[in-house]
Amino acid sequence: MNKILLVDDSKTIRMLIKRNLRQAGFDQAEILEAEDGAQGLAVAKAENPDLILSDWNMPEMSGMEFLQALRADGIQTTFGFITSETTPTYKEQALAAGASFLLSKPFNADSFAEALGVVA
Repeated sequence: MNKILLVDDSKTIRMLIKRNLRQAGFDQAEILEAEDGAQGLAVAKAENPDLILSDWNMPEMSGMEFLQALRADGIQTTFGFITSETTPTYKEQALAAGASFLLSKPFNADSFAEALGVVA
């Protein structure tokens, strides 16, 4: 994976995700960032990332709205949620909308390696 887009309204969470991605073996990837789904959509269109990791709950445009907008625009980039919303209902909605996986918070390098091993 050459480019990974992180979309989360928390700068701290984005930093933690970056660190865990690097520890999980993605240290050569270019990591792009966005603060919400609307910004993420613009970055995804401009940069064409190989993978998008998004929070579910964000201002402006939620992660689900972001995923739906991507798919509506024909963007089929591999997409995963990193969220505290991990009930079966959320997981079902995410997968039905086109997400490849749902990774729950808190996370660590091993959980990233496991989740991303499915899409690598």
